[in-house]
Amino acid sequence: MLTFKVIFLTMSMSVLSRLATGLKQIRYSNCSSCVASVSPSFLKKMEYKTVERGSPYSPDYRVYIYDNNGPISPLHDIPLVVDANKKIFNMVVEIPRWTNAKMEITMKEILNPIKQDIKKGKPRFVANCFPHKGYIWNYGALPQTWENPEHLDDGTGCKGDNDPIDVIEIGHRVCKRGEVIPVKIIGTIALIDEGETDWKLIAINVNDPMADQINDVADVEKHFPGLLKASVEWFKIYKIPDGKPENQFAFNGEAKNAQFALKIVDEVHKFWKSLVNKEVEANGISCINTSIEDNDFKISQSEALEVVNKTPALGAPHDIESIVDKWHYVHLK
Repeated sequence: MLTFKVIFLTMSMSVLSRLATGLKQIRYSNCSSCVASVSPSFLKKMEYKTVERGSPYSPDYRVYIYDNNGPISPLHDIPLVVDANKKIFNMVVEIPRWTNAKMEITMKEILNPIKQDIKKGKPRFVANCFPHKGYIWNYGALPQTWENPEHLDDGTGCKGDNDPIDVIEIGHRVCKRGEVIPVKIIGTIALIDEGETDWKLIAINVNDPMADQINDVADVEKHFPGLLKASVEWFKIYKIPDGKPENQFAFNGEAKNAQFALKIVDEVHKFWKSLVNKEVEANGISCINTSIEDNDFKISQSEALEVVNKTPALGAPHDIESIVDKWHYVHLK
């Protein structure tokens, strides 16, 4: 009996060893270009949470993302793809619907926390351009993407904006800042923002009650009539109250379909890979991560936690100026 137990244990350890070796060779994503390997820990279901630091609506406010193991970079450590066969992607929510604070994944800080954009030394808020209250969708970005500022897009004639690709999520639920949600891409709008290509992917949370019926841009107009038109109008006018001209669009503001949008996602993921693999100049972008195997930028969880702990603890929110609630009535030419 003892001999049997020893043989069985030896065989089990051998099987486990081969399984572990196999897991290390698995790529998380099956996109044609998604080849950045990740540690086996990412192959189990990840749950994400947020940790706020600093005082909301102040320059020191940060939202860090944690997975099961500790602090991570939402830009580099959250996999792009949830399910390659069903074309489901992770989206990091930066700005919940109906809110005005301009929050974004910061590119230049270690672990790329979400912070509020600063304009003239003050936290930035977008204006309420009648009839739109703040952001009219959940707004965020796809992880492991980068709009290369040196790449001239054939369709738009402009270079990338040096950020992860933006997403507008049109489902019914108002999400939380820093939440990571699974979405399917149903189209895209090509905004030209101050001479740069700034893709706005249109997506819906796969857990939304309408998700099964929304698969392409034509479905948006069918089930959410007026939303596409309102979205183009919002992007066109939202900077006008700040004294800037209306934004322009490629393709005359026409929303391109899901197939077109997925090609853009594949392209900007390739750009991200070239960034973390040092194939292009980072130009100040932090590529520090906790999960990409054999990567020069990888740090330990203890080092990542030290980064977070060095920032100010969560404090009371700063007051918001009353002008943020003002309605602006914009006249278009």
